[in-house]
Amino acid sequence: MSPKVLVAGIGNVFLGDDGFGVEAVRALSAHPLPDGVEVVDFGVRGVHLAYQLLDGYDTLVLVDATARGGAPGTLYLIEAEAGAEAGGGTQGAGPGEGPVLDGHHMSPDTVLALLGALCAGTGATPPRRTLVLGCEPACVEEGIGLSAPVAAAVPLAVRMALDLLDRPAPDEAGPPRRELRRTP
Repeated sequence: MSPKVLVAGIGNVFLGDDGFGVEAVRALSAHPLPDGVEVVDFGVRGVHLAYQLLDGYDTLVLVDATARGGAPGTLYLIEAEAGAEAGGGTQGAGPGEGPVLDGHHMSPDTVLALLGALCAGTGATPPRRTLVLGCEPACVEEGIGLSAPVAAAVPLAVRMALDLLDRPAPDEAGPPRRELRRTP
């Protein structure tokens, strides 16, 4: 059985370049993907992502706008440190409290912190490996559509994801396309 991989597009399409993850997974879903790979547009539904991860994935790839100080459109591949989910996203939580949850403003750190709490409560196992495929945004103010440098990075991010998933080039024969699934 091949390992299960979840590629999760996250972000808010109403905040300009914050919609990068959503656009990138939409483009990725048009390509053949290996068995065991699921591509899902989660948008701003971080709680749904945390619950989806309880289904037992070996690897999680979060695709998101990621401000790290580079030029707009710069792509990053970041491997989350083991145990990062235990400490992230808990701003404002006091001793003994879980992550602060706001269903529409959950950062990847908050999602991973919630996942840690859910796994502890259910006995589920979190993904063994978590990667962030990020893009430096130019503008995350109200507005629909990606800036030019971030839009230009989408095909490069798709290529990066396909390479990460160890797939042949998109023009080569492969398994049938998979439908992009959106969470309710």
